[in-house]
Amino acid sequence: MQLRNLVCRELFERRNQLGTSFLAILLGITAIVAIKNVTFYSEKAVAKELDALGANILILPKSATLQGYYSADMQEEEFPEEYVTRLATSDLQGLDNLSPKLCVPIAVEGKSLTLTGILPRNEFQAKAAWQGAGIFARPQGCGTTSIRLPLASKETLVRKRVIETLGEREALVGADVAESLGVKQGDEVKLLGKTFTVIAVLPQTGTVDDSRVFAHLHTVQELAGKGRVVNAIEVVGCCSQISKGLVQKINKLLPDAKVVTITQVVDTQIRTNRMMSHLSGVFLVIIVLVGGASTANYMYANVFERRREIGTLMAMGADSSLILRMFLLKALLLGLAGGIGGYLLGSVLAIALGPRIAGIPVLPMPLLLLWAVGLSVAIAVVASYLPARRAARLDPCVTLQEI
Repeated sequence: MQLRNLVCRELFERRNQLGTSFLAILLGITAIVAIKNVTFYSEKAVAKELDALGANILILPKSATLQGYYSADMQEEEFPEEYVTRLATSDLQGLDNLSPKLCVPIAVEGKSLTLTGILPRNEFQAKAAWQGAGIFARPQGCGTTSIRLPLASKETLVRKRVIETLGEREALVGADVAESLGVKQGDEVKLLGKTFTVIAVLPQTGTVDDSRVFAHLHTVQELAGKGRVVNAIEVVGCCSQISKGLVQKINKLLPDAKVVTITQVVDTQIRTNRMMSHLSGVFLVIIVLVGGASTANYMYANVFERRREIGTLMAMGADSSLILRMFLLKALLLGLAGGIGGYLLGSVLAIALGPRIAGIPVLPMPLLLLWAVGLSVAIAVVASYLPARRAARLDPCVTLQEI
């Protein structure tokens, strides 16, 4: 009798015991796949929301007070621009975006405005010491794969302060400034005695940035007579790295500065990620213990019940390796069925419950199929090895004496 016929006959003859083991593996894999699937898309959604918010870490002078996130840079305290170099050349992971700023109060046509100096992307790329620092690119697991903001799109400039190029006499104006001064793209405006060309009018944001004018950082430093100083550095930090102590590492790197973050948003993300991670870990332990124990118990009982038939097979010429392969092949089929079934049910469950639980659309993740099948097969085969080994070592003379 061929090996596959023996295995098929064994599977169908003891369906009740097999069904219990299969159900234990199936439900465990289903729960893990569903949690992993929802967690993945939840993290992506939160990461995109944080990315839309822009900077989530703010570096200020030590004595500065945080009155409001977007107006925290409006204070007289300053620190060296060299802090940007320290950050850019450090080995800190998760600094996706750096944006040094210098804000100077000015008056234009009798109206009080704020002139904010920012560095365009080409300034970072031009500095050899900053090249390869990894800024302006989000690592795996941090939402979008990269942060690209061409000159033609300024919608998020007021949040990220990132722009491809910005000339020494070019400026961008907020919506309120453009309305109050009656300027539009292409017009000229005089700031601190120098004439600037308005290359873009930023959209309405509802923040203090609507009443600001943005120009090149070094130009603002020169016109204000401040030297190479800034009064804030905005950072778009990866949440996973923030949860691993990024803020504390920046504090250690810049002991003379104050590092603050949007704690409510970041803490919520951290707590959610940890909860889902712990929950999937709990189910992983459960499936290993319950599924493994159930499979091992089924195999041991099967060996005990089949010892006479095993002895007969061995007396007819079947060697130990054939018996071992028979039980392991049965375990392999059990694991494959449990993994594939668990993946399908888990994906359906995630698609159905994802929008209700996390408020996000969820799609199947093919990578989880490999993970689910690999885990279920490993549990079934490992749990079955000792019973299968015991069956392969049965003495046919002893087993036949029981007939």
